[in-house]
Amino acid sequence: MRSFVGRTAELDVLDRLLARTAEDADRPGRAVLVRGRRRVGKSRLVEEFVDRAGVPSLFFTAAGGPPATDLADFTAELSASDLPDASAATPSEPPATWTDAFQMLAAALPTDRPSVVVLDEMPSLVRADPSFEGALQRAFDRLFSRLPVLLVLVGSDLATMEQINTYGRPFFQRAAEMVVPPLNPADVAELLSLGPAEALDAYLVTGGLPLVLDAWPSGADLWAYLGEALTDATSALIVSGERSLAAELPTEAQARTVLRAVGHGERTFTTIGRASGLPTASLKRALDLLIARRVVAADTPLSTRPSKEKRYRVDDPYLRFWLHFVGPGIPLIERGRGDQLLERVRNGWTSWRGRAVAPLIREALWRSVGPGLFEHTGAVGGYWTRTNDPEIDLVGADRPGVAKTLTFVGSVKWLEHRAFDHRDLARLHRHRDQLPGATEDTPLVAVSRSGVDVDGVTAIGPADLLRAWTASV
Repeated sequence: MRSFVGRTAELDVLDRLLARTAEDADRPGRAVLVRGRRRVGKSRLVEEFVDRAGVPSLFFTAAGGPPATDLADFTAELSASDLPDASAATPSEPPATWTDAFQMLAAALPTDRPSVVVLDEMPSLVRADPSFEGALQRAFDRLFSRLPVLLVLVGSDLATMEQINTYGRPFFQRAAEMVVPPLNPADVAELLSLGPAEALDAYLVTGGLPLVLDAWPSGADLWAYLGEALTDATSALIVSGERSLAAELPTEAQARTVLRAVGHGERTFTTIGRASGLPTASLKRALDLLIARRVVAADTPLSTRPSKEKRYRVDDPYLRFWLHFVGPGIPLIERGRGDQLLERVRNGWTSWRGRAVAPLIREALWRSVGPGLFEHTGAVGGYWTRTNDPEIDLVGADRPGVAKTLTFVGSVKWLEHRAFDHRDLARLHRHRDQLPGATEDTPLVAVSRSGVDVDGVTAIGPADLLRAWTASV
């Protein structure tokens, strides 16, 4: 396993929550709900936090079995933990209910110093036992809140984890919330010892998922990694996509069909419907579900004029790559012809990357907003019309939706060996003239992988984009 990198902000939040367990004499106990997609490294983050904290702890991971099995496993973990009174508090037979289990846990917790209790795979516990949430709420109110303990509740089912802390649920307003994202591009650069441009390529393929990144040799370029990963049917790059879809969309066949169409490159409601073969009502339901689960994002043109020209894209970078290249190529991999899939990726890479990198660049520019650079920018998006005349890569505005003012107009030229030149500048000038709300004074931005050969624009390269993340930690 590689050394732990990144997660500075998340570790700081957990450290502060643990410190607060020593601040309130009457109710020192704290709870935090930690959620994020599968394989983003939630458990690894919490393990690192517990190791660094150096306080007595219990780390329990639900196996997804019946309540009796979870209770028996919980009892065994408690007995083996370093909580000071664990041996005395653990009965010879596992408790029959979670109410009894939490009373057993409370008896094992120290009263004179902080401790940490981690319940991983929380959604499994909630689904397996309808009484679990109520038992946890009562135990927190009567027992854990009166002890210097930080209760860390971890789960990958985003919908369930969000619902636990909503109005009407037993644990409402009892826990802070933390969303763990994948590693960011700057973390990827550090983890893999890659230069800025190469790190951004790695991020577009792996999505910053630690499990996928773990198999990427340090310093290896994209093609060296893909040459290995696409010829191994058990590689994390290949198997994680189907597992993610099984977790996010276990029974929604129509949503999967729509997602495949979006992943293939269809962007409008009409073309997605044509590719998926679904009637309008079914297509709308499927898209609404995918957007609600944050698998698909819906973008609208950013300008001073309202527009209904909505476009859809796969929101997760790893799934975007997997759906476009890996998923359709699995039959080749199963026949031992990963080399043919690698050739498909090579042939389609430049075109696919040119579109896939745009959302990442927009996020980087939004993160870079500050005095002197994109000042007064509250949103970064793109602009297009139904006929794509024009189609503008980058638009900065004072706010999302219908803007009052535009702060910049930009173009992305993400090619290996061609800089942003006078032809690209001329096209950008024409696009600015066609953009509602832009004037000849609206600043111009050129984002290029291979440099900028003209004046009159703010030039941004791969290293500048990476700094958008390093400056935020």
